[in-house]
Amino acid sequence: MNFGQQHDEGRREELIRQIEHSVAHLSLPELEALYYDMLTKDYIRK
Repeated sequence: MNFGQQHDEGRREELIRQIEHSVAHLSLPELEALYYDMLTKDYIRK
């Protein structure tokens, strides 16, 4: 059993929840800016 991997997965899930919560409160222009930024950094692939 790899306890480090379990801790990493828990932290990953926590970060995803925090990011989802924050993104849900952004305005449309803020979402568009975030989308463009993530797209240009290749975090989002079409």
